[in-house]
Formats: sequence, C-alpha cells, structure tokens
Amino acid sequence: MSLRESLGADVEEVRTNRRQVADMLAAARTNLNDAQVTGLSAENRFDIAYKAIMQCALVALLAHGLRPLASRPGHHRIAIQSLELTINVSHEQVELLNALRRQRNRVNYSGALISDSTAAECSRAAAKLFGEVRGWLRENRKDLS
Repeated sequence: MSLRESLGADVEEVRTNRRQVADMLAAARTNLNDAQVTGLSAENRFDIAYKAIMQCALVALLAHGLRPLASRPGHHRIAIQSLELTINVSHEQVELLNALRRQRNRVNYSGALISDSTAAECSRAAAKLFGEVRGWLRENRKDLS
C-alpha cells in the first residue's frame, strides 16, 4: 500500500521543489530560534515551537509529494501522525508530538496556560524533529536538500 493510499482522502498530491522545502525549513529554523526568546510568555514560546513542528511535518509530507488538506478537520493530526510513515519517526515521538498538538488545542480553545517546562518540552521536540527531517532529506531526497 502506498503512502497516499495509507493516508487516504485527507491528503492531496502536490509537486514539490527544492525552493519550497528550503523556505519551509528556513521558516522552521526561524521559529525554533524565536521559541527560545526568554522575554516571550510560555504560551507564545510554545505556540512558536509548535509551528516549527508543523512546518517540519509538512516538509516530510512534501518530500513525498503530498500535503494534508487544510480544508478538512484534523490536518494537524494527519501531518503529525504521518511522520511514522514519511521519515520513520518513532511511535513514541509521534505520541509526544500528538500530546503537544492536543495541548495546543486546549490552550487555543480554553485559554489554559502553558508552563515554562511545557514550552521547553515543545521546543526540544521541535528541534529534534527539525534535525530528523533534515537528516532524512540528506539521506533520501538529496534533490530537495
């Protein structure tokens, strides 16, 4: 079964190029750096780090010529869960990223606060995923890295 078949109707095929991947990775790098700014609230550091996670997950899908349909509910969930299939991220890491996604939803929809430790955990997870995406691209898609 192909990746496209595994993900079903929640993704669409796209043409990906080096520039698009480079731009997304540059944006993720900027967000990783911004998530370290100590003058920002924990909520903003968390949100910025989470944005980097999503950018990395999107790069992993783009490298396979796919992207989640943002018009459908659950596109963040699809992007994160697909990491096991796209770049072989461990199930445990995907579970952590999913927990961070759920935490983001709680914050966005309830006004809950984020602790400094949770913001730091999100930053660490984003940095780890960034390194894994870049490493996978170097090994498997030199044309995009």
